[in-house]
Amino acid sequence: MRRNQPLLAFFQLIRYPNLLFIALTQSLFYFQIIVPFCSIDGKYGHLLQQDDFLMLLASSILIAAAGYIINDYFDIDIDNVNKPERLIVGKLIKRRWAMLLHLILSLVGLYLTAIVAMHLNNLVLLALNFLSVLLLLLYSSTFKKRLLIGNIIISVLTAWVVGVLFITELKFNDIDFRRDHMDALTTIYKYTLVYGGFAFIVSMIREVVKDMEDLQGDRKFGCTTMPIVWGIPSTKIFAGVWIIVLAAMIAAFTLYAILNAWFWMIPVLGFMLFAYTLFILQRLYRASAAPDYTNISMNIKILMLMGILSMLLYSFQ
Repeated sequence: MRRNQPLLAFFQLIRYPNLLFIALTQSLFYFQIIVPFCSIDGKYGHLLQQDDFLMLLASSILIAAAGYIINDYFDIDIDNVNKPERLIVGKLIKRRWAMLLHLILSLVGLYLTAIVAMHLNNLVLLALNFLSVLLLLLYSSTFKKRLLIGNIIISVLTAWVVGVLFITELKFNDIDFRRDHMDALTTIYKYTLVYGGFAFIVSMIREVVKDMEDLQGDRKFGCTTMPIVWGIPSTKIFAGVWIIVLAAMIAAFTLYAILNAWFWMIPVLGFMLFAYTLFILQRLYRASAAPDYTNISMNIKILMLMGILSMLLYSFQ
């Protein structure tokens, strides 16, 4: 068991369940939306071929894993207060090894992105993934401890998990291509907004909830997160407003599905998501201690998983 301890510590460090979320999200968006809807006008197939998709998927996972590592590298002191039992960097993995792992995973991720970008003649893709690596570094070293900006960065990067696939279908140097296939690209763009917006809002709510969960350690080391600056009651109102916005977004999408006679399971899942969102709002209202916020954070993950799995239903639509 002790021989496998470094390997187990590594998988805990890179948050492998979250990486599975990324893999599931991109796989479903690619196979359930990109591939079928890129042919709705009958004029072209998807630009991102399966081999390149797998490389881009690996790139997304590696960059995210590197982000988790560098986050723990800078959070040793805070995590030692908030989550001492889950401390890995400095305890099971040396700090210099953590920094080396972050560098290697980031570079390999960008290398794979570069290969895909060259195949697609789409350097915007490489530039934006490089920006993602930079933002993850800046978030961990600086912005995570500041009011709101860290929450926004993580929420944008969560939405980017979906947005990156839409970018692969654009030929930025070919206006005629975009004009000729406007119907297909517009359809994919709408689904990118729906799922990217869903990911952004859910991530924003969860990040704010995590700030309330980590209040004790953050305050001890001089962070200026929302619960420290605004207080818990105001932070709850902020998170609650976002939950209401999310519920309204889900309700609107469900109503649209009903009015357009979509496959019956789609509005059913919409009702389930709507009810679960209100359940989370009720739990947030009653929360008063760190374990309560930990439980809410887990419920938000379940909500995100339900939203991701909704893409499976488009096979019946």
